[in-house]
Amino acid sequence: MRRFVPAAMAALALGLSVPFLVATPASATAVFVETNPSTARAGDEVGVRASCTDNLAAATVTAAPFGEVTVSPRYGFLTTTTKVAAGTKPGDYPLNLRCPDGKTATGTLHVVAKIVPSRGPATGGGGTAPGRNAPALIGGGLAAIVAGLVLAVVNVRRRRLG
Repeated sequence: MRRFVPAAMAALALGLSVPFLVATPASATAVFVETNPSTARAGDEVGVRASCTDNLAAATVTAAPFGEVTVSPRYGFLTTTTKVAAGTKPGDYPLNLRCPDGKTATGTLHVVAKIVPSRGPATGGGGTAPGRNAPALIGGGLAAIVAGLVLAVVNVRRRRLG
């Protein structure tokens, strides 16, 4: 019985303090800007997603790789799609969001070098590819077809005679 009284008092004290806790709304601090993907090559398209205090009015995002774009309300966020300029050098570029109510946020877009492979992957000898082996492969295939036809004709003639 003695253990019950302190436990009940602690539960009562905690229960009474819960209504007095002050919660801050999640959207009050949700001013941000980001790109998807966050790492892109020069010439690629990226999606820009941002959030201001209310997300009901368009805002402006500025970055060196694509200049100034307007992000518009869609699906609860401010979004748009833009293209990284083809001549953009590899590096990290800051994104700057300017909301209609004056709030700002920053993000980062990582631009990497656009590398074009000089040849395909080394996956084998390419025996069926055109080249020096092609005439031998074509001749062998034709010889196999002709031999099959000859055997088929011989088989049909034997059945008729037999």
